[in-house]
Amino acid sequence: MCAVGFTAVCYALESRGPIWTLGFAIGSLLSSVYGFLQGAWPFGVVEIVWTVVAVRKWWLRRAA
Repeated sequence: MCAVGFTAVCYALESRGPIWTLGFAIGSLLSSVYGFLQGAWPFGVVEIVWTVVAVRKWWLRRAA
């Protein structure tokens, strides 16, 4: 629950800077780990995809 809440806050603040995009990626990764530990592997896979997307977005925003 905490990881999902953290991810939601970071998503809402993402336009304020690349650090929030990185926070979103970290929150997604934590949510993915939680999903896999709970046996909800489809949720874990989706969150891994969001992690990759967010890290790529952070990398591009940071470089710009």
